[in-house]
Amino acid sequence: MSISRRALFLGTTALAAAVSARGALAWDGPILDLVEGAEGFDVASDAYVYGYPLVTMEMTRRVMTNVAQAEGTRAPMGTLIKLRAYPDASFRDVTAPNADTLYTTAFFDVGDEPWVVSVPDMKGRYFLLPFLDGWTDVFQVPGSRTTGTGAQTYLVTGPGWSGKVPDGMVQLKSPTSMVWMLGRIYCTGTPEDYAAVHALQDQFKLFPLSALGKDYTPPAGKVDADIDMKTPVRDQVNALSAAEYFTLLAQLLKSNPPSAKDAPALERFKQIGLVPGQDFDAKAIDARWAKRLPQLSFDRIMLHFKFSGGDVEHINGWGYTTKTGLYGTDYLQRALITAIGLGANRPQDAVYPTSLKDKDGREYRGANKYELRFAAGQLPPVKGFWSLTMYDAGMFFVANPIDRYSMSMRANPKLEADGSLVIYVQNESPGAGKEANWLPAPKDRFNLMLRLYWPDENTPSILDGSWVIPAVTKAG
Repeated sequence: MSISRRALFLGTTALAAAVSARGALAWDGPILDLVEGAEGFDVASDAYVYGYPLVTMEMTRRVMTNVAQAEGTRAPMGTLIKLRAYPDASFRDVTAPNADTLYTTAFFDVGDEPWVVSVPDMKGRYFLLPFLDGWTDVFQVPGSRTTGTGAQTYLVTGPGWSGKVPDGMVQLKSPTSMVWMLGRIYCTGTPEDYAAVHALQDQFKLFPLSALGKDYTPPAGKVDADIDMKTPVRDQVNALSAAEYFTLLAQLLKSNPPSAKDAPALERFKQIGLVPGQDFDAKAIDARWAKRLPQLSFDRIMLHFKFSGGDVEHINGWGYTTKTGLYGTDYLQRALITAIGLGANRPQDAVYPTSLKDKDGREYRGANKYELRFAAGQLPPVKGFWSLTMYDAGMFFVANPIDRYSMSMRANPKLEADGSLVIYVQNESPGAGKEANWLPAPKDRFNLMLRLYWPDENTPSILDGSWVIPAVTKAG
């Protein structure tokens, strides 16, 4: 048997990528059995990574819209979802929820005709309204940073649309038929502020252009009993066989065309029969790849978090990236963000440093007491706001006696005499005089996330690395 260059590649780079977080190989057979005569395996794996965002967006859309009427975090296609309150520690719908902004979101399809999005006067309140295409790129992002907080109306158009934009509307051109509007509105969480934000949410409008000037009520959704509404979307995507995955990807490419910059990659993918605009022949995929290709390819995606070559920064126990929202041809980074943070903003709008262990690689435990100290004048530099959120090992909120899930300046923490801010991260109260600075932790393992909305682009800034996140340290 001769070993080709591609087989050699699979035995080195891809072999390293095949080792999962559990320390075991992700496939269920010998390496040579996998690569024997499989010169196209590396091409197929690259195609899997390339298509991961589009397939995940579609599976997310199916689950989030598979209801008859708007309820909680779901609503039919073309119907606004208005989240009215922050979740509590019992919430399990999505990981890493936030307690800073209330969502106003919707999935809609601009393939047949454009849709109108009307935003009320936000009266100076911070908000952002990113529009994601089927590939997870944020193709436009109205909001406080970009368009201000006055009333505004947009016409979201699909690929190839060339009609006339009505007066008073700004055209937003979506590269794909699938659009996910993922609006966020800042809210302090008090009863009075909830009421104020609810009033703003109720003034948002979403309707097809053909309904302009008419009374429009979104039609009821059709519930598909075959759609799995319980299994997490990522698990559903990862469970697809190679043939099922590429068959779906080929279908999606018909209404969600690739970018012109993808031409070199698509030329390679022709080797496995993946051609935009054409159905996929499942027989083109080697039967031995059915499970192994998805498993190995997903391991490649997840290992990019650790071995990213600069796409992810690691400092003082924090990991973060400023390469989100717009990805160009960085397909591995795009797939990683899809897997761990679907719906991520452009870095100019938000950066999300996350700490799963301290700077010495030790897991955070509630049996210890920790501090996060920002020196005087060194608070997170933002024009919007910042917050530090506590999560348990599963990335969910932590039940605590003061119902506090995140720490920010709206908690009115006390500054030290030298102007520094100390946040007490621990399970038990640090004492009545320090509770304003207390971020309650569980008794066992926990994780932390620092949110920076509208990071300041002037020095110091997290965007260029001139502002460095301090380490979380053990008290004493």
